Amino acid sequence: MTDALDLGTDLASVVAEQPDPVLFATVSGAHLYGFPSRDSDVDLRGVHLLPTAELVGLREPEETRSRMWLRDGVEMDLVTHDLRKFVTLMLRRNGYVLEQLLSPLVVHTGEEHRELVSLAPGVLTRHHAHHYRGFASTQWRLFERTGELKPLLYTFRVLLTGIHLMRSGEVQADLPTLVGQVASPDYLPELIAEKAEREHGTADVPRDRVEADVERLHGVLDEAQDTSALPDAPSVRDALHDYVVRVRLDADRRAAVVS
Repeated sequence: MTDALDLGTDLASVVAEQPDPVLFATVSGAHLYGFPSRDSDVDLRGVHLLPTAELVGLREPEETRSRMWLRDGVEMDLVTHDLRKFVTLMLRRNGYVLEQLLSPLVVHTGEEHRELVSLAPGVLTRHHAHHYRGFASTQWRLFERTGELKPLLYTFRVLLTGIHLMRSGEVQADLPTLVGQVASPDYLPELIAEKAEREHGTADVPRDRVEADVERLHGVLDEAQDTSALPDAPSVRDALHDYVVRVRLDADRRAAVVS
């Protein structure tokens, strides 16, 4: 883990406490995006694996688990999806889950995680721009309503991530890195530094200038999507289907041997 996550909290033990096997767990949120503050919570995201019996009966399976709590004075936010649901989200042009899968802040991994990472490029399409465009619009509306720095940084982060993805085919969620790769407003490094000092607070920037920059980046994203070399549809749907079936059945066989 990075120094930013040296919080005196054993994140691996959080994974070990889960009721079903966890295929991977990574850190998302502000730590992944490159602008955590001193009191940022830790957003853990990952995939759990339900037994096949829980998916074929009459009871509703617990495909998504979400929990928030304090651990050693740090606010923890854990969300995991069952493997089938997570892969389904990957195939729905969902950049959010891809960022979680590809996060370099890895808490728990294994062969199944590495294989899924290797398949991730095959789900990327030019239509992922819609995800980032919509996410940016939601965060911009929140900034307009509150004037807070956090949603403004999120607005810029997702626009730059979308532009970079359309141009390079790479999922990059770290805002300081993106600032160095995509033409960005010159005040962003200062805003990132301000966010490191305080989780909540207003953005001390002229609204008209910020609005013009956001509108410009929307245009850049539109152009990047129009000229992107990314395909129109995923190429690994069948491979992902086979992967989900194989991982599930292998887990069932291992559980049967243990019992």
